[in-house]
Amino acid sequence: MKRTFIITLFISFISLLAYSQSATIRGIILDENNKPISEVNVKASTGEGTATNANGFYELKIPTGQDVTVEYTHIGHMRVVQIFNLKNGQEIEFNPVLKVEAEQIATVVLKSSTRQKVDGVTTISPKVIRTIKGAQPGVENILKTLPGVNISNELSTQYSVRGGNFDENLVYVNEIEVYRPFLIRSGNQEGLSFVNTDLVANVDFSAGGFQSKYGDKLSSVLDITYRNPVDFGIRTDLSLLGGSIAAETVSNDGKFSGIAGVRYRDNSLILNNLETEGNVEPVFADAQTYLTYRFSDKFHLNFLGNISLNKYNFEPENRQTNFGTLEEPVALLVFYDGQENDKYNTYFGAFKANYFASDKLTLKLIGSAYHTTEQEFFDIFAQYRLGEVNTNIGDDDLGEVEFSEGIGSQLTHARNELDAFIVNVEHRGDYKVDEESTVEWSLKYTDEDIRDRLVEYEVIDSAGFSIRPPNFDLPNLQPYEPFSGPLTAFENIRALNRVKIKRIQAFAQYSKRTNWGNNEVFYNVGVRAHNWNVSGEDITSTSQTVFSPRAQFAIKPDWDKDMLFRVAGGLYYQPPFYRELRDSSGVVQPNVKAQKSFHVVAGNEYSFEMWDRPFKLVTEAYYKGLSDVNPYTIENVRIRYRARNNAKAYAYGLDMRLNGEFVPGTESWFSFGYLKTEENIDNRGYIARPTDQRLKFGALFQDYVPNMPDLKMYLNLVYNTGVPGGSPSYADPYDFQIRLRDYRRADLGISYQLVNPERQYKSSWKGGFKEFSIGFEIYNMFNNQNTITNTWVRDVYSKRQFAIPNFLTPRVFNLRLSARF
Repeated sequence: MKRTFIITLFISFISLLAYSQSATIRGIILDENNKPISEVNVKASTGEGTATNANGFYELKIPTGQDVTVEYTHIGHMRVVQIFNLKNGQEIEFNPVLKVEAEQIATVVLKSSTRQKVDGVTTISPKVIRTIKGAQPGVENILKTLPGVNISNELSTQYSVRGGNFDENLVYVNEIEVYRPFLIRSGNQEGLSFVNTDLVANVDFSAGGFQSKYGDKLSSVLDITYRNPVDFGIRTDLSLLGGSIAAETVSNDGKFSGIAGVRYRDNSLILNNLETEGNVEPVFADAQTYLTYRFSDKFHLNFLGNISLNKYNFEPENRQTNFGTLEEPVALLVFYDGQENDKYNTYFGAFKANYFASDKLTLKLIGSAYHTTEQEFFDIFAQYRLGEVNTNIGDDDLGEVEFSEGIGSQLTHARNELDAFIVNVEHRGDYKVDEESTVEWSLKYTDEDIRDRLVEYEVIDSAGFSIRPPNFDLPNLQPYEPFSGPLTAFENIRALNRVKIKRIQAFAQYSKRTNWGNNEVFYNVGVRAHNWNVSGEDITSTSQTVFSPRAQFAIKPDWDKDMLFRVAGGLYYQPPFYRELRDSSGVVQPNVKAQKSFHVVAGNEYSFEMWDRPFKLVTEAYYKGLSDVNPYTIENVRIRYRARNNAKAYAYGLDMRLNGEFVPGTESWFSFGYLKTEENIDNRGYIARPTDQRLKFGALFQDYVPNMPDLKMYLNLVYNTGVPGGSPSYADPYDFQIRLRDYRRADLGISYQLVNPERQYKSSWKGGFKEFSIGFEIYNMFNNQNTITNTWVRDVYSKRQFAIPNFLTPRVFNLRLSARF
């Protein structure tokens, strides 16, 4: 009944369509000295009009699908005339310069088929990111609906792309590389994504075959641009899971602009519904700012700063997990004693100086510092019973363990601390050879100073006998013979590492747009170089160097159908970061080589109209051949490397994404991905890698009620087939290739705009808002029991290892209040 009602409700929403054909032009109007001009009249030939504010900013709505002439006039300046032809919902930026005694900009027709990107980059609207929320809101919540991107833990901001792991993704904010904490091992402990969506102006994402200007990682690039404000404004968002506030301003002379945001997150609402009961205190907060000061037309200085404070305290009490089959139901019942106290505090600051030497030459200098102090302390004693479950309906003890197949206990202890300080100094530049050709280059120096103390042990007791590690030499013949050897923990890791890594990176690339007959052509060629040196206490200094040539080619044939074909490839190295140098025993291995990957990506982009609305189908096929692979295991979100380049691997697949206006005036998309990735360790044969997510379906659907356009809905759907579930400690992964269950998740959000920015209100209280909305959200709408890892428990009688699934979040309801002033 419930499922039928929900499906009926969903179909009803899809069938409610409205028609709203408009596009938006916005920008800043400047004079010859690059100073903003206020009170400039902006008028469209269709009758729409507006004027610039004190900071020279304007925003104009125009009809779509036709040539619209827009005229910019101001007393004392020559007028500018521009012709636009835009798609429904398209937003563009146009910044004209009004001159006093000079010929004005020539009339240009901007067609809707104009392509902003030909290099295989997916652009995501910031409005979509701010609208679509989830259990862990942010950019990553949208990425999981894209093909080739897999996120199987809704409490985590980490993602894998086309068979890569979490450490293989680059993240930039305004060309500044950002980092994340090292020690986090569970999605429950993760705080906020570095990217504050309230500050975002543009989001670009590449899933492979990216250009040389991006760094040395194997999988993907997330390139974020923060806004330069043009007016004063405040944006707030409140929910049962926390809140955020962001403010932006600009000085009267336009030289200074700044935007800042504060966020607070408390996941208690979600974590208190997990199967492990107890007292949990997950509190995460951060403050972030992006400032710009324009000393002159030629010199601008930017500052990006972030402080993040994350605290996770947990006192587990008990847990019961039912699994198995209907014929043979099994349950794990655990009673806990102890607690976990984790802290992850990070501080990040970066200055970026831009010098516009001429219209063709731009020089940049970037300096950044990242400091993280992390602690992971826990002492948890668990006593468990593994047995058969009573399934007789009507019995008083229905669902309880009747017969114990295994009784034991486990004590886990950790006193892990890490202090890392990373400094970067980089020079970047670009030179426009002509209007269609650009040369870009960079030289970067990085100094990484990491101090790490690792103290972990695990003691396992089964039926009164301590279980020793299988590699312990002394035989144990208990209970038939007394054992007189020393007590040994099942796992015992102790390490103290003080490591310094110095890196020098450089790239140069050339891009050009041209014509090949009547066909439009774009190509990019470049090369990266990376040298690094590892040294430290009791570590032999080691240096290595790699070179990465890369290339892209795109062609838009002169066809009636609007199509674009792309091919990209090259060598992609990933020099080891600190975590990749540390083996499973905590010891740093300085001779670990860079993992190497050869990429080939072929893509097609087909733009067309359906139902008189724009749509786009993007298809990409890819292949990665990997060598010098550093094998790893994934435990929740923690990666443990073997710190040996003793494997080779491959990944290939197909990604497809159809996006467009399934409902007029909104953007939705449907994604499909096929992936196969395997590795061969020590030439023993190929097995599935931990990230072998074979099939993926994703959808982001937006809709609204025709007669009530302020009542809106979004649906975020993800389906992934299961990945390998890992193996017990000391076990051979070749013997454990059992997969986790498929990941299925649906998040639904419904909101009502009490104040719409496109309307004017006479009500006094509504007039104080630019935008105001209330919302209701259902996370995991169908209450699917998704799993992230397995807990391995031994049956003392059969000596068999049981894989106990660790379930993710159940259905959760949330209320949201959003406003913009």
